[in-house]
Amino acid sequence: MLIIIGALIVLGSTLGGFMIAGGNPVVLLHVSEFVVILGVGIGVVVIASPAHILKEIVHKTKQAMFGKSAGKQEYFDLLKMLYEIFMVGRRNGLIALEEHVTNPKNSTIFAKYPGITANEERMQFLLNGMKPVIDGKIKPDQLESLMQTELHAKSEEAAHPVHTLQMVADSMPAIGIVAAVLGIINTMSAIAEGPEAVGEKVAAALTGTLLGIFVSYGFIAPLAARIHFMNQCDTQYLRCILSAVAGFAKGLAPLTAVEVARRSLDGTVQPGSDELETTLKSMPAPGK
Repeated sequence: MLIIIGALIVLGSTLGGFMIAGGNPVVLLHVSEFVVILGVGIGVVVIASPAHILKEIVHKTKQAMFGKSAGKQEYFDLLKMLYEIFMVGRRNGLIALEEHVTNPKNSTIFAKYPGITANEERMQFLLNGMKPVIDGKIKPDQLESLMQTELHAKSEEAAHPVHTLQMVADSMPAIGIVAAVLGIINTMSAIAEGPEAVGEKVAAALTGTLLGIFVSYGFIAPLAARIHFMNQCDTQYLRCILSAVAGFAKGLAPLTAVEVARRSLDGTVQPGSDELETTLKSMPAPGK
């Protein structure tokens, strides 16, 4: 929602300042310039992006506009869930975790945290990290490297829409110049129509330059930055899981493994140490 408010501020302040200076916003409405600039911009995205990246751009844009990153409460719930999982493994043996990891939909632990389990990507990352611990297929000190590799691949994949949008943002001022040049060419062919007609066409050409710069720095570049921020928040969430699972696999006590994960978080979303520890210690034993 904030991104919509920001866009309205950008648009309102630009038009407001123009009107305060005595300008008429109607003179900025040259459909031909909008067609050239926005059409070429969309074409650039289509040329530069495979189909799955186009879908991801749409998905990420919706997420940036209407979604929200995980807050302190979401991380508090995550750490509680991880603690419960680790306690089952510590008290009942790692084999006791198999029913939860192989069939998470019927897990009594995961059922307590629907807000977490609803995100398939995050759940898969957790399950993929726990399976080698249960199976014993790799050494505990190798698990962290395995999860780091998966996290890096996910981060690279999530960055593709950002790179594409930033490329379009960098291109829009030049596209605006193209629209302006087309307008000047059109103006040259209308010189015989008199100064009034020439002035109108020059204004339309200049609008093309304005629109290219305005769309680039007022909307597309900030959108790319917002998506990048959302990606970093998603990466932080997965890194929190990684820290906890890797610590538990190395033999850390459940409370210590969760504390390591807590310390990996930014201060803005990091639950308090004393509050978290008190909550975890007061939780009933798994299965009770």
